[in-house]
Amino acid sequence: MSWWDLMKAYDSSKYVTPDGYTADITVFTILSEKKEKKAPPEMTLHMMLIQRKETDSEGNPNVEGGKWAIPGGFIHPDETGIDAAVRELNEETGVAGLHIRHFGVYDKNGRDPRGWIISNAFYAIVPESSLVNRRAADDAADVKLFSMDDVMNLDLAFDHRDIITDALAIIRTEMIRTTTAKNFLPEEFTLSELQRVLLTVTNDPKIASDPVFFAKAPKLPFIELALDAAGQPKKTTRHSYRPSRLYKFNGIDVIESIYG
Repeated sequence: MSWWDLMKAYDSSKYVTPDGYTADITVFTILSEKKEKKAPPEMTLHMMLIQRKETDSEGNPNVEGGKWAIPGGFIHPDETGIDAAVRELNEETGVAGLHIRHFGVYDKNGRDPRGWIISNAFYAIVPESSLVNRRAADDAADVKLFSMDDVMNLDLAFDHRDIITDALAIIRTEMIRTTTAKNFLPEEFTLSELQRVLLTVTNDPKIASDPVFFAKAPKLPFIELALDAAGQPKKTTRHSYRPSRLYKFNGIDVIESIYG
């Protein structure tokens, strides 16, 4: 039998197919707040969510209307999942130019009251500056940044709590096993500043313990002292009355290393 004959004999009605195919995008950032003059700023992990409109474009009640949700929407037939994620993020929040990555597929029947909807889930962790132009548009009535404690106390749409929980685990792993922390630090930083960034995603005692972290961190292969023109270690008093040494990421590729 030829390929053409096989195609003619194929009967798609024999198979149950999904009712929709979507892309959902979890976007995290770290916000800092200076509470004491001579102390590193307090840093907290936040997430961008949209509030779904109460009605759709035709004035009908919207599915899960009024609830907070991950930005996302249906994938067009001529799009890939990541193309749709980029488009939906921009359409609903006005945010563009983020480096997003795929991390999971959510396909449990019943996860969406409209039918069997399969979602490709993506994530990004970016500086707050990447989100300053956020605005609610398209299917979104509002867009806000929430702390993770607040996120988990919201009545979230669909199975977005599960997606967020999984994305958060990915973010934690990425932050402590790569140099992603540099996106939230000045080019030259103190070890206290680095520690504060890492503690936004983990309570690992190897990071939370000052003696352990301050002994371990300077020995990491991708961190080095920042030196002045004379080759002497640079220091700063921006967060303490005693001068603290400054460090920088040196560009070494991290294949397998951890902060703890």
